[in-house]
Amino acid sequence: MKARLHPMLKLVSLVLALALLTVVPASSQQELPIDSLRFTDEIRAFEAADRLSMPPAGGVVLTGSSSIRRWQSIKEDLAPLTVVPRGFGGSTMADLLYYLDRIVLPYKPRAVVLYEGDNDTGRFVVPPVKIVRQFEKIVERIHTELPATRIYVLSVKPSLARVGVWDKAVETNSLLKEVVAQDSRLRYVDVATPLLDESGKVMIDVFIDDGLHLNKKGTEIWATTIREALEEEVALE
Repeated sequence: MKARLHPMLKLVSLVLALALLTVVPASSQQELPIDSLRFTDEIRAFEAADRLSMPPAGGVVLTGSSSIRRWQSIKEDLAPLTVVPRGFGGSTMADLLYYLDRIVLPYKPRAVVLYEGDNDTGRFVVPPVKIVRQFEKIVERIHTELPATRIYVLSVKPSLARVGVWDKAVETNSLLKEVVAQDSRLRYVDVATPLLDESGKVMIDVFIDDGLHLNKKGTEIWATTIREALEEEVALE
């Protein structure tokens, strides 16, 4: 019978494996095409659920990639806020822009929390400037329809699996902060720093075995950070 490694040993092994990899700098890689139609079935499933039971207007929509989609306890973790989870795993900022009219605007939310940029920088090699331009289009579209809605953009997180492109994530986060500073209805939420240890390196005990997605400890850190940001301006309205 094959012996099973302890979860912590798996994480340590992953860190060592990543350290031995020769990482090709993101700047030397080519941007890959993004086909938003790959999410057709997932978006239709959201719409089918809405037809059965439409979430109340004026809630908080949380959307973005798998860090949102895989967060099973999101409603409980952000209570007493009324949360509408609309994450779709593997998505990018371009995908969110494409489906905005179908998975965000119909709920007329008082706040939108979005997490994109992880797959943009880590998988599709989208330049940070392009990611942020797409974010600006998302903001413009939301505020055209819902001028008073607050928009919270989560920073791209560090991870063991994507250490080779962390510099692009940092650049993306910096540009997002610059955009947010220009509009009082926007808020940048730093969910990256809480995942770093005292030496500034990414923690090894906040991810599942893939070194990319958050485990319970990581999710709890995110929940605390996001809830505090929302409660400052949304919960008391």
